[in-house]
Amino acid sequence: MLIDKRTARLYSRLGQRGAIFGMAINDWAVQDEKMIVLTADLATLSGMDRYVKSAAPYRFINAGIAEQNMLGMAAGLAAEGFHPVVTTYATFLTMRACEQIRHFMGYMHLPIVAIGSGAGLSQGFAGNTHYTIEDLSMMRAIPNLRIISPADAASAVKLFEMALESIEPVYMRLTGNLNAPMVYTEDVPFGFGKSNCIRVGSDISILATGTMVYTAIETAEQLEQQGLSVEVIDMYSIKPLDVARIHEAMQKRLVVTLEEHSKMGGLGAAVAEEMSACGAGCKLLRLGIEDKFDLAGDYEWLLRQNRLTPELIVEDIIKNL
Repeated sequence: MLIDKRTARLYSRLGQRGAIFGMAINDWAVQDEKMIVLTADLATLSGMDRYVKSAAPYRFINAGIAEQNMLGMAAGLAAEGFHPVVTTYATFLTMRACEQIRHFMGYMHLPIVAIGSGAGLSQGFAGNTHYTIEDLSMMRAIPNLRIISPADAASAVKLFEMALESIEPVYMRLTGNLNAPMVYTEDVPFGFGKSNCIRVGSDISILATGTMVYTAIETAEQLEQQGLSVEVIDMYSIKPLDVARIHEAMQKRLVVTLEEHSKMGGLGAAVAEEMSACGAGCKLLRLGIEDKFDLAGDYEWLLRQNRLTPELIVEDIIKNL
């Protein structure tokens, strides 16, 4: 799939989950007759109605609210040469089925694509049982697991295709809601262990992932009005990391990591590990969800509570320069 302005707008309306399961997966079903989609009672909410009813009805399994069993079925299918894609809300996928992901995808190295939707704070009024703020830290600790986090709906489709073509197990983290802001309006390359420079700057480097990439762009524009030149990098590959890009960022006055995930163990922690390992003299500011359980509430309100809106991020960056 090639990204252009028309497809970017279309996918944006659907959000990351809708773009993958409402559209892209139907085209891929034609190309790959061994692909089988499994979900934990989330087909309609994921936008899979077309896939289930017409695209590939005999290559779909609803495991019910039994995420651990879903991973077990996917493991058996992968061992027999099929290409399973499993999906449900990220909180249930990574926490309830963590042991199965560890054993089947990490230890047994089976090529399963696990897609966690509704990650971060986008579940809003569903509350902490549905917020997924710890998944990156948990998944990063599992050997052999590749982790990707798209910035918008168009790149979600590109990264989905990349995951399907991989012979490695992949965890894909989907963030944001419908009408997701567009970051990519033209085709660019993606790869595991890589990142994309969205905006060039010389003073500050913001390394962002997920829907926070668009927030980073808005932040950079506000900082530019204050005379600061800000680079924005889409760190869509969480594991493996683009280490070379981190080393380049360390030449700036300040490195900022920005994620809709706990400050504990996510992108910021991964970047901190790399910077400390090579003795970086550059300051690092890690911005993300605070180490606490939030109240249930509107998505935008929750972001403000964690200082993850452009104007509040600008304040924190200026304070740390």
